[in-house]
Amino acid sequence: MSIAQLTAGTHITRQAITKHLQVLADAGLVHDIKIGRERRWQFEPARFAAARQHLETIGRPWNAPLERWKQLVA
Repeated sequence: MSIAQLTAGTHITRQAITKHLQVLADAGLVHDIKIGRERRWQFEPARFAAARQHLETIGRPWNAPLERWKQLVA
């Protein structure tokens, strides 16, 4: 998608989207392709899958303690 498509219908500026996309690109999660005067951004599905797996792995030890905390608070 282009920056214009990504910002359509939102109150987010194109500059803000561009900054976020650059951070994602630096992490290898998206890449851009120049088509004419426009840049189109695409996700890197394999990189997102790897990131999700990593986050699930490091988050797993917190599941039981957080569930106990939730029950205690309720």
